[in-house]
Amino acid sequence: MTDLNFNAVTSTEMNYGKDRPKAANPIKIQDLSLRDGHQSLFATRGRTEDMIPVAEMMDEVGFWAVETWGGATFDTMHRFLNEDPWERLRTLKRYMKKTPFSMLLRAQNLVGYRNYADDLAKVFVERTAANGLDVFRTFDALNDYRNFETVVKAIKECGKHFQGCICYTMTEPRLGGEVYNLEYYVKKAKDLESMGADSICIKDMAGLIAPYDAYQLVKALKAAVKPPIHLHTHFTSGMAPMSILKAIEAGIDIVDTCMSPYAYRTSHAAIEPLVMSLIGTNRDTGFDIAFLAKINEIFEKEVMPKYRHLLDDSKMSIIDINVLLHQTPGGMLSNLVNQLREMDALDKIDLVYKELPRVRKDLGQIPLVTPTSQIVGIQTVNNVLFDTPEERYKMITGQVKDLCYGLYGKTAVPINPEVQKKALKGYARGEEPITCRPAQVLEPELEKAKKEIGDLAKDIDDQVLYAIYPVTGKKFLSWKYGKEAPPKEVLPKTLEDVKAEQELIKKLKAGKLVEKVEKELPPKSDKLRTFNVFVEGDYFEVGVDEVGESPVLKYIQQIPVAAAPAAAGPAGAPGLRPSAPARPAAPAPKAASPAPKPAAAPAAAPKAAPADVAGTPIKAPMPGMIVRYAKNVGDAVNQGDTVVILEAMKMENALNALASGTIKAINFKSGDSVAKNDVLCVIG
Repeated sequence: MTDLNFNAVTSTEMNYGKDRPKAANPIKIQDLSLRDGHQSLFATRGRTEDMIPVAEMMDEVGFWAVETWGGATFDTMHRFLNEDPWERLRTLKRYMKKTPFSMLLRAQNLVGYRNYADDLAKVFVERTAANGLDVFRTFDALNDYRNFETVVKAIKECGKHFQGCICYTMTEPRLGGEVYNLEYYVKKAKDLESMGADSICIKDMAGLIAPYDAYQLVKALKAAVKPPIHLHTHFTSGMAPMSILKAIEAGIDIVDTCMSPYAYRTSHAAIEPLVMSLIGTNRDTGFDIAFLAKINEIFEKEVMPKYRHLLDDSKMSIIDINVLLHQTPGGMLSNLVNQLREMDALDKIDLVYKELPRVRKDLGQIPLVTPTSQIVGIQTVNNVLFDTPEERYKMITGQVKDLCYGLYGKTAVPINPEVQKKALKGYARGEEPITCRPAQVLEPELEKAKKEIGDLAKDIDDQVLYAIYPVTGKKFLSWKYGKEAPPKEVLPKTLEDVKAEQELIKKLKAGKLVEKVEKELPPKSDKLRTFNVFVEGDYFEVGVDEVGESPVLKYIQQIPVAAAPAAAGPAGAPGLRPSAPARPAAPAPKAASPAPKPAAAPAAAPKAAPADVAGTPIKAPMPGMIVRYAKNVGDAVNQGDTVVILEAMKMENALNALASGTIKAINFKSGDSVAKNDVLCVIG
């Protein structure tokens, strides 16, 4: 017998509105549209201005909480949208006064990609709470709860809700095996309960949890711990709606969904089918389906058109069953594909899929969630592109080195000792990994960041932003306070802009990008001549009718064929060359044949070193952003020394000197974006 039963109601009492009889144990719903929904579907590019039109209405639905912040929003907003992340919280709070705000907090990683010092972590939580956050959904990529200590204490001191997460992952096709089994998850839940968790979340970031595994896991957790249990699962594999329903049958307290325009694919299950499925049961949400439809209409007509160009429409299917094989979260997978495409290596995607589980195993069978999904993913790409039959792990990212040292925490199983030894060779902190809580070896960093950013930061929120993201944070603050003009690509689009772009694309597809000027067609004369014009394996028949009198040929100079190449004349005739350049031909009438496609614009050439600088160039092995140069012009370097740190997909790669000598030229600065094969500096 399940816990999902029908209430004793008549057909006249059952309706789709909010005035139907209240369920005995209504399921609570957290909405993710304004954070994880757009992060999953269109790269976290949703702007605050496009959330405001629905904010007050969503506040009336009755959600347990609305996720508005955290995850990738903090990074993406200041880097790509020219928006202050703190301002989003304050703005939305003015429109949504009843519904609690939730965020995704990466424990000691905060909203970044490494563990930050305790002083910064504490202040970050305090400022987040002060700016309007209520529920701190807190996870650690390794499920190492030592990384919870600082932030959880701060959350509790602020009087906010601490939701502890267990990152759900597997090494077998289903729940079980030697590592991630039922006992593992129950133990983690008990650990969270002992830390004072107000609720416990099963965080299934890749959509791996199967319906009957969800039922079994929820039953076990409900029997083992007292805090409410919350299920977060992505739609990627297609199992999410079934898994949610089985979890509800097992007695789950809270589930995550999105409004339907922000649902499915790599996002989450939609709220509307769930509402309809539970009407009349003892888990009925009580939500008004007609009211949800009104919100969706605004999303569909006023918001989503602005982001259509970011949606991945390359696949016909809305599910990706391969996620059950590689376990890579959807957002990370799309990043890998884009990275390979930018490197002209998309043909190697199958090799990446094959290599990924090997790298994950080498690195301790870690769950694939930010930032470990990026750590494993980028290292996998590096292995596929740069390894040789003689040597694996030729280019190891800085984050893999940090992981091997222990700066992210303890892995589920030991790291491959050979890989660990290679990663830590010459590592700045030491070649012997640590076993203590990672933040114990980190120096305080907030005061140092305040001194570095100086007067450009106007308040503590600016200072915290810079401390977490020094390179892009400084650039954003320069935009924010008018020190630099923000580039066009970070400015918002209007619906009018989108309509104009769509009209342009429509014309391009129809071959009407160049408007035809209507004018009277002149009569053809007896001078009309027909030519075949050959273009890239195709040809077009073009009629040419000379305007005016025929030109008078003053003289002809015959040139022996052997003396100089000549324009081809009639077969068997000697080459002829006029004494002066011929007059340009008059514009030809439009041919009846379709116009040839315009030639593609040549690709931008990589930036080269100045012509007068000779030496050994260090080139970008992949597209990325310059984090910093470890050397300056005039500095001496030895072969193997780190010269420049390049960020690719938020992971840092140390590029080393290929020869000994002196830095002769540096072509970029910190924060600059570079293309593959750009010359970053020259050693002479």
